[in-house]
Amino acid sequence: MTVRVGILGATGAVGQRFIQLLDDHPTFELAAVTASEASAGKTYREAAKWRVDTPIPDDVAEMEVVDTDPKAVPDDVDLLFSSLPSDVAAAVEPPFLEAGYVVSSNSSNDRMAEDVPLTIPEINPDHLGLIDVQRDERGWDGALVKNPNCSTITMVPTLAALDRFGLEGAHIATLQAVSGAGYSGVTSMEIIDNAIPHIGGEEEKMETESRKLLGSFDGAEISLHDADVAASCNRIPTLDGHLENVFAELAEDPSPEAVREAMRDQPAADLPSSPDQLIKVFDDAEPERPQPRLDRTYADGMGIVAGGVQTTTDGVKYNCLAHNTIRGAAGASLLNGELLVEEGWI
Repeated sequence: MTVRVGILGATGAVGQRFIQLLDDHPTFELAAVTASEASAGKTYREAAKWRVDTPIPDDVAEMEVVDTDPKAVPDDVDLLFSSLPSDVAAAVEPPFLEAGYVVSSNSSNDRMAEDVPLTIPEINPDHLGLIDVQRDERGWDGALVKNPNCSTITMVPTLAALDRFGLEGAHIATLQAVSGAGYSGVTSMEIIDNAIPHIGGEEEKMETESRKLLGSFDGAEISLHDADVAASCNRIPTLDGHLENVFAELAEDPSPEAVREAMRDQPAADLPSSPDQLIKVFDDAEPERPQPRLDRTYADGMGIVAGGVQTTTDGVKYNCLAHNTIRGAAGASLLNGELLVEEGWI
């Protein structure tokens, strides 16, 4: 089965990652790339300042960029991936949904809307059932599915693994790569020889999105997980890979080895882009891992890496890492698109 797909906001950093990940995909065929009116009518090579570490696929380089408007996208496109800035996406995505398109979106708008699935395929695939609720309430034939923030997606698989021990709370300090802010988001004068202990809106996203992802779906609505989540978000001068220090409060008192095994046993999804083992875990012999430079490309950047597991008076502490623009952004939307196909929504 071949599914024709398009990318909304294809010339930006996340849009370029989409193009890289879609190259030679077994199911998806890229049929449309959109951008602003200033780029429309140009070839993709002309419109995009390519910054990904692999060449632009030849067939994509010569594609014509079209305006980000439902009238400009071919009717036979089955699925759209959105990498638009959230303020733009809030205005642009609804017309596509009303026109009947299914949108797998990386943009942050509507992630916490009660009728919008916020999904990690390995963690809460059943939340796609909200699509029926969404269509009933909004009266459109399309469907909107969101993936979480790049820092949220790094820790939630590990917290899901620990929920078997009774997850009661989590405190997280992040060390986030500069690519999470976009190519021009943090200047060299700000970040070299420095760390910035604030990322606007990031802490709230981690604290709310994680509870929705770990929540339960009863067929009509999501009940948020009752864990207390608090985050402190920091920008550091690494290029890619968000490293996070997690302190989890648990009802039970598992050993470090039991925690490591729970993480290793967290099921992967039977999808083309999901790693065979979702979470790679280092044992006590390598307490200094994971590290961004060494571990961000685990499973081609689609996996989670954890280590440094130790017990505390209230539970455990550990470190986790994921590639923020692959697993944390374009790759997350790609997986949701694969899940939509697997579950028959497309």
